[in-house]
Amino acid sequence: MAERYDRAVTIYSPDGHLLQVEYAQEAVRKGSTVCGVRTNNVIVLGMEKKSTSDLQEERFNRKIFTIDDHVVMTFAGLTADARILVNRVQVEAQSHRLNFEKPVSVEYITRYIAQMKQKYTQSNGRRPFGLSCLVGGFDENGTPHLFQTEPSGIFYEWTANTTGRSAHTVREYLEKHADDIPANSDEPTAVKYIVRTLMTVSHLNQNQMDVAVLKYKQPLRMIDRNVLTDLVKVIRRELDEEAKQRARISIS
Repeated sequence: MAERYDRAVTIYSPDGHLLQVEYAQEAVRKGSTVCGVRTNNVIVLGMEKKSTSDLQEERFNRKIFTIDDHVVMTFAGLTADARILVNRVQVEAQSHRLNFEKPVSVEYITRYIAQMKQKYTQSNGRRPFGLSCLVGGFDENGTPHLFQTEPSGIFYEWTANTTGRSAHTVREYLEKHADDIPANSDEPTAVKYIVRTLMTVSHLNQNQMDVAVLKYKQPLRMIDRNVLTDLVKVIRRELDEEAKQRARISIS
């Protein structure tokens, strides 16, 4: 029955679904895990890193893009779709800066992304963008924001969120440990929170993740691999100690 209604993105199924949009959401669910958190001082994005060939340039395998000096984006889903989307969004950010002589707000550029995605759900001869984006940045007054956009064109603002392969499990972990990351947390606390999440839920090591940090009026910075290695060792010791403590409590 579904095959009769998935030939074009503009056709609703009898139960009110746009099947092409749901297929795009399925592409997101199969994408690499990404997660992000914002505090009053910093935005941290963590990404599952795909394995690269020894002959491949590593910089072409990163999934984080700079939209403007103060806005960054990462995604889960189809990389080719992300490249096209990023190119258009970067042009819009620069056009806004030239026309209005001030940088775009994070909400403005997120609305632009969401609007572009939504247009591709109502036009024949097109298909929806197969990616979900996390957009983080700072407004002119230093206010931090973290938004997520979906293939359908909806968007929300979060203090911490995730998308991709393990999104449901990672979100549950983020919610369970929300008290570990108060609003006034500094950079080391936020980075540790993201790394611990990727280690605990997605079982990644320091070579399987990238972590990026954005601060107000500072350029995007990738966390050094050696720093990640040391941090992973610290977190593993903490996890082992917590496991031992739980075992002692259960015995007693």
